[in-house]
Amino acid sequence: MAANNNTPGPKRRGLGGNLFAFRDDPLAFLEDAASYGEISHIRIGNLHAYLLNDPDLIHQVLVAHPEHYHKSRILKRTTNAIIGSGLLTSEGEFHKRQRRMIQPAFHHQRLAGYTEIMARRTADLLDGWHDGQTFDASKQMTKLTLQIVSEALFGADVSGQAEEIGAAISMGVETVGSQIRNPTRQFLPPWLPVLFHPERREAAAFIRRTVMGMIDARKQDGNLEDRSDLLSMLLLAMDDETSATMTMEQVYDEAITLFIAGHETTAIALSWTLYLLATHPKIEAKLLDEIERVLGDRTPTLADLPHMKMVEYTIKESMRLYPPAWVMSRINVEDVNLGGYTIPKGSGVLMSQWVTHRDPRWFDDPLVFNPERWAADASGLELEKRILRYAYFPFGGGPRICIGQPFAMMEMQVVLPMILQRYGFSLVGDQEVVPEPLITLRQRHGLRTQIHARQRESIDMSYVGISQPVIAS
Repeated sequence: MAANNNTPGPKRRGLGGNLFAFRDDPLAFLEDAASYGEISHIRIGNLHAYLLNDPDLIHQVLVAHPEHYHKSRILKRTTNAIIGSGLLTSEGEFHKRQRRMIQPAFHHQRLAGYTEIMARRTADLLDGWHDGQTFDASKQMTKLTLQIVSEALFGADVSGQAEEIGAAISMGVETVGSQIRNPTRQFLPPWLPVLFHPERREAAAFIRRTVMGMIDARKQDGNLEDRSDLLSMLLLAMDDETSATMTMEQVYDEAITLFIAGHETTAIALSWTLYLLATHPKIEAKLLDEIERVLGDRTPTLADLPHMKMVEYTIKESMRLYPPAWVMSRINVEDVNLGGYTIPKGSGVLMSQWVTHRDPRWFDDPLVFNPERWAADASGLELEKRILRYAYFPFGGGPRICIGQPFAMMEMQVVLPMILQRYGFSLVGDQEVVPEPLITLRQRHGLRTQIHARQRESIDMSYVGISQPVIAS
């Protein structure tokens, strides 16, 4: 079936259609496309896509009928060299099986055991900072989340390699992001981009060696009992429904997917949160009042998190304004009807957190940083219960919702209070902090900050882990 040209959308120019507008400024282009209504038609070269600008339509794709939609072939093709066929890109029964086998690693009972690692790694990082120091806060957050995910999920210490690993992953993200912003590159042979950019091939190889090294070290140990981390679960996993186990290639694909995704998005969310707090001192003061009241000089535990609502609201509001995942794409595998329009089989279906999270239909003063908007109203319902379900979806939704969402939220709710207990942040110079939409929403030039020590110089960690045993799922 031909593309439905009756669907409204931005003017398409020549053979490229909307290619150059999308490539040059994806965020502004998506905002413009959304102005045409709940669904708008765009064309990038000969690729037809439809942007959904309504939570009910997004719900149809992610939750009501996910079987009609697969992951974008562009995403699969551009990420295959790095992450293979892990949860991010796999489909159908294989994806369901892999998810069933991995899910226990993120059960609530196991999360309690991860908080000690998060707190200890954060304290180690903060111990290396000093009053008046300047640095790129985004790189510091990447370093921290790399160390946390490596130990919590793989039982490994990558402290000595954190910067090198971070740089390699950054290059991989930039490579994938550049191809997503220019989808016509999918028609190039896979070897062509790396032929002219051998450093990208070397970065991918380094990431693979790092993760395979963690796997090989565990195998050579010869003791594969459950160590309460993800890697042991992958090596021991058996699907209860099929009695299937994972091949080593499947273990690698899932391990590297979670290794990259498990730190990249969390580091970005923390970086944007620090930026927003550095530019909104009154909100930071309210946050500090809550941290002092709940924690004093203690390290947060899992039991403390429900009592730090302002911390939770601040993180949610940061991810509303600057969602680490700024757009999601699917390919419909059959003709579908969305918003009264027939979308032909093989079309792209786009859902943008950047656009939806900033829509005044769902959020008052949507461009204002206001964590307290998430608080309960007179009826006792918090904002997330009052708005349409997919007006806010930083972790996606439906059967493919980010499997690490509980881990990521808990990590940010542990890390952010610990940082603020000891340091405040101010931006250096007159830098312009702008979003860079790659595969995730990074800060284009980083986040150059100066830190200011608070009166409290240390955090009491003497009890950490004592009352938080790891309970096997």
